Amino acid sequence: MVGFDEVVSVFDILMVEDEKELAKLLKIYIERANYTIQLVTSGEEALDFLKNNTVKMLLLDITLPNLDGFVVCREVRRMGSIPILIISARVSKEDQLNGFRLGADDYLEKPVDPDLLVAKINSLFTRVYGVHTEKEILYSGNLMIDKSARKVYKEKTLVELNAKEYELLLIMVENSGKTLDKDFLFYKIWGVDSFSENQTLTVHINMLRNKIEENPKKPLRIKTVWGIGYRYEEL
Repeated sequence: MVGFDEVVSVFDILMVEDEKELAKLLKIYIERANYTIQLVTSGEEALDFLKNNTVKMLLLDITLPNLDGFVVCREVRRMGSIPILIISARVSKEDQLNGFRLGADDYLEKPVDPDLLVAKINSLFTRVYGVHTEKEILYSGNLMIDKSARKVYKEKTLVELNAKEYELLLIMVENSGKTLDKDFLFYKIWGVDSFSENQTLTVHINMLRNKIEENPKKPLRIKTVWGIGYRYEEL
């Protein structure tokens, strides 16, 4: 069985940025583009993280405490060939040349436009890995859905779901914020030829709430929209 630590050790992007507010802002844009991202604030943290985790791209500031980004770039390039995109206010010709000599794939000037950054990320992913494919891992608050293994984790603990509960949760998470009609959910999960009754959906919703809600009697994730169906809310 694949453990939680094995699953969460794979990220699309590691961002090394000590300006925390900037990192949080860029993280929002990057996650909207359907990439998974981990933030660290120093070169030492980045190198330690890369020893125990897998990432597909590095976003790297140059001006960092202790180890600067150039040192990190050199060390990461010795470890492997993941794409490295430098984001820095240091944009002299010599700094940029140094970055490219050490193995950077691209160099962006601060202040960086988030849309331009995402476009650069998309371009690098496409060039290195081919078309950016559908995410196999979904995150929703303290929930993580591993689509390839059909497993769900809550705060690093495996949630035991039956097949229908899993399919129901997945379709709701993938359509979070949308009100889904009861008949739509029933036929999507059980099929038009099912001998089950619509009440089966209600039973499974209740079972699912018991497993993922902090207080199933006052659910915050799976909301009932009376007379219509259900809506999943991100926490």
